Amino acid sequence: MFWFLLIALVVVVAAVTLAVLGGRGGVLPEAEPDRVAWPLPAGRPLGRADLEALRLPVAPRGYRMAETDDVLDRLAAELAERDARIAELEAALAGARAAAASAPDAAAPEDDEGRRP
Repeated sequence: MFWFLLIALVVVVAAVTLAVLGGRGGVLPEAEPDRVAWPLPAGRPLGRADLEALRLPVAPRGYRMAETDDVLDRLAAELAERDARIAELEAALAGARAAAASAPDAAAPEDDEGRRP
């Protein structure tokens, strides 16, 4: 009975080895490089589709910290630029509204002869 179990164990180990190696004569398949598969565009701001397509590379202990930090730093910089631009546009809009409110007759329509009612 002992020899039967030993032979069965050898057969199972051999079958698992062949399955792992894929029957290629002892050569393991090439590992895919662990880099960002979809690089972020350098010449334009990031869009929603860019972030949805982004897959950060995984390292043995988690994400690759340097590449992940680069992506997060870029996102933070672009968000800061957008926030500054939004604040600038809101200030310009507030100024335009204040100017329009202080000159109500400038917004009144003219009649056919160029007079305001």
